[in-house]
Amino acid sequence: MKNLFQAHSKVLIGVVHLKPLPGAPRHSASMSEIIKAAVADAVAYERGGAHSLFIENFGDVPFTKSNVGPETIAAMTAAGCAVRAAVKLPIGFNVLRNDGRAALALCAACGGDFVRINIHSGAMLTDQGLIEGDAYHTLRYRKSIAPDAQIFADVHVKHAVPLGDWTLEDSANDTLERGLADALIISGVGTGKVADLDDVKRVRAACPHAKILLGSGVNVANVKNFLEFADGAIVGSSLKRDGKLSNPVDAKRVAALVKLVEKT
Repeated sequence: MKNLFQAHSKVLIGVVHLKPLPGAPRHSASMSEIIKAAVADAVAYERGGAHSLFIENFGDVPFTKSNVGPETIAAMTAAGCAVRAAVKLPIGFNVLRNDGRAALALCAACGGDFVRINIHSGAMLTDQGLIEGDAYHTLRYRKSIAPDAQIFADVHVKHAVPLGDWTLEDSANDTLERGLADALIISGVGTGKVADLDDVKRVRAACPHAKILLGSGVNVANVKNFLEFADGAIVGSSLKRDGKLSNPVDAKRVAALVKLVEKT
């Protein structure tokens, strides 16, 4: 297990957005093409100096609010093992929309170190409908299948609104203290959207000893402000060629952001 927060004072986690996988409505590329693109992005992150990687089934829209199918897990395993063989960076998995058990199984199969769970505690109204956190079963499954994998959990995750009048601070505390998350993630309202700096400050004040990651919208223009209150960032969109989400990862953009992260 490679603990990112022990190895680096501030961490940059690059996101490998997988092309649509078998079974997804937009699936068209062969598995060899999907794996080739994933490995190329992973290598670009490593060349640019990123500290670790998340692999996620970003192309599989629309997402399910429950468990993904076996075809998705099989495809992500193939891609994850290929990335694991290609780079030395720690890797993690985010199985969208909220399949934490599949993500942990991928860690066990591919040598992963952490997972992202969008809704770990509480309940959120999302574009997939109502999704409830399941920290109880997730933590027990982790203990049996991937005990060293860390859980990075979103608080008031993007593309969703909380069900009920839960404050950001209360949700953060519950996710950390009752959900036993290893790190908290704060993001904007959607993919690539900048988080509210005041939200980050509020979570830092409410959970002073927590590890906090930015989950969207971080770029070279704002990273310094955010990392005054957070321990790192999960970045994908701004590190693509020309800053376009659909393009491959640009190692030069990665290097420029890493330089600022490490200086901070």
